[in-house]
Amino acid sequence: MAQLKVEGVSKSFDGEPVIRDISIELHKGELVSLLGISGGGKTTLFNIIAGLSTPDEGRVVMEGEDITGCPGRVSYMLQKDLLFPFRTIEDNVALPLIIKGVKKKEARQQAGEDFAGFGLEGTQKKYPAQLSGGMRQRAALLRTYLFSGSVALLDEPFSALDMLTKQSVHKWYLDVMEQIRLSTLFITHDIDEAVLLSDRIYLLTGKPGTITGEIVVKEPKPRARDFQVTDVFLDYKKTILNHLKKYSDEV
Repeated sequence: MAQLKVEGVSKSFDGEPVIRDISIELHKGELVSLLGISGGGKTTLFNIIAGLSTPDEGRVVMEGEDITGCPGRVSYMLQKDLLFPFRTIEDNVALPLIIKGVKKKEARQQAGEDFAGFGLEGTQKKYPAQLSGGMRQRAALLRTYLFSGSVALLDEPFSALDMLTKQSVHKWYLDVMEQIRLSTLFITHDIDEAVLLSDRIYLLTGKPGTITGEIVVKEPKPRARDFQVTDVFLDYKKTILNHLKKYSDEV
């Protein structure tokens, strides 16, 4: 059984359809990417999955339970890390626990148990401005995980990082996912990133946005260091580019 299912979801704003009849699945431990052009409705879909918006049609089901319109069941991380500059890293990370009613001292202690696993040991008393972009993203991801430790929605979380930092954080995130059995839905516009990270890729095209294809990336993870220069990688990339071009030409 899928851990998370989106079933026939549609949404319009001011009478203008944004997404139409979207159905996707996420299984335990998977990283599944949602790939498409800007303005295709990916963030609208994530807001619905996160319970921040309700669909006009369809529903969201997690582990057999209808969670449509119920916020707080899945965690959601946006492109910017959104760390509070006036709070220490440990207080930024512990915030979801405090919101849930855990006392600050206990929340710090609980969050602190994961700092080493997320590569953040020694940063507890520092402030966001004292950390690199990659380390701030790690802190934001740990905060996201503590909000809901089973399913994470990531909306282009690595797009602001430089290439070398992004490669390092990619490897780190896959390692962390494996350790804690976190399932991830991932928005990206970067085809290379999607092929490198994903178990499956849903292609969202058109206006209103619709799922028009699914790519299963069969290469084992972690992908080989030279995977991006292999014929297999290029074949995946060509398939995706041809698909996106075909549907953009039809719009």
